[in-house]
Amino acid sequence: MVTAMNNHPRGGPPGRLQKAYRGTRHFAPAPADFPNIYRLRLKFSRGNELKYISHLDLIRLWEKALRRARLPVAYSEGFSPHPRLSIAAPLALGITSDAELMDIFLERRLAPDLVSKAVPLQLPAGVVLTEVQTMSPGAPSLQSQVRFAEYRLQLATDRDPGSIEESLDGFLSRDSFPWQHARDTGLRQYDLRPLVEDIWIVASGAGECVLGLRLRLDSGGAGRPEQVAAALGFSSRPLSIHRTRLILASSDQPRSGSPLSPDLPRQGRGF
Repeated sequence: MVTAMNNHPRGGPPGRLQKAYRGTRHFAPAPADFPNIYRLRLKFSRGNELKYISHLDLIRLWEKALRRARLPVAYSEGFSPHPRLSIAAPLALGITSDAELMDIFLERRLAPDLVSKAVPLQLPAGVVLTEVQTMSPGAPSLQSQVRFAEYRLQLATDRDPGSIEESLDGFLSRDSFPWQHARDTGLRQYDLRPLVEDIWIVASGAGECVLGLRLRLDSGGAGRPEQVAAALGFSSRPLSIHRTRLILASSDQPRSGSPLSPDLPRQGRGF
């Protein structure tokens, strides 16, 4: 058998063995002259129409949109290749966002403007592509660079602004804030304070309050907006939770143009 393969004029096995020989290519390492892979970072919003779909469904939505837009998306190796894309910090169900980030890998270079024009035509209501930037293919993974997330919480309350501000100052002045919540696997206890970077009042009045939150979101822990609201004394669940920003490590910024999520102090306090 080995002799037959070596004597084959094209260096491969003859006859029926050709299929089996081709199948092994999925396991071999990529050769040095493997086609260049290009990386783009997409920023998009996720509205009320899609706030109750799962992360897996969102991935499938994007795979379908990119395929219909005929982008040359690179695929993973193996017997079940998948489009090479990743969405940072998946949202919990019921949360909307203006700040979702996704990296896609392409088999050939495409101008961001071309992607900005082709992809939105294939997106359903509830998803809006807002920015496309070129990234270095060798940059760290998108998820590994997420550090904080900012949220806007709308809460029903009859508390006056002074009382709310006092609660915020009291929480932020503490070194620790023991917390617990029930999960399917049982009661979890932890310190909530290190997960909260900042809290501020966006608006207050007419039986409602809007808070801005900057919460930790990395491998060491992730703050949950509804738990912070409860810790501040708001008895009812938020009327809405909206993610306004993802903050990345400064080393993982786009190669050209303004950064998608600069690591800067909070911007403004309007809606």
